[in-house]
Amino acid sequence: MLATVQSFHDKHDLDSNGGEELAYRVALMAEELGEISACVTKGQPLSALSEECADLLILLIGTAISAEFDLNQAFWDKMKELDQRQRRTIHGRRRVSRFEEGESA
Repeated sequence: MLATVQSFHDKHDLDSNGGEELAYRVALMAEELGEISACVTKGQPLSALSEECADLLILLIGTAISAEFDLNQAFWDKMKELDQRQRRTIHGRRRVSRFEEGESA
């Protein structure tokens, strides 16, 4: 996936035309998250949700390219951290997080 997204960036010369500017990329990701939300809240078909999730994934991978960090390593580092966290049920939903002292369930 990384190589394919890198090829897309190269093909469209995103690095020299503002397409890799991080603030711009955040705006694009927020837009995609809004589209994902619309899919869920408006009952759109699963195919629409999967397409919007793929768009967000492509933007995330592209952001790692733009910011020059290893997304694969960041993923595994974060999963290792998450695996050590506590889980709680809050308002009937399971949550795995870094809970503050005294935070109620």
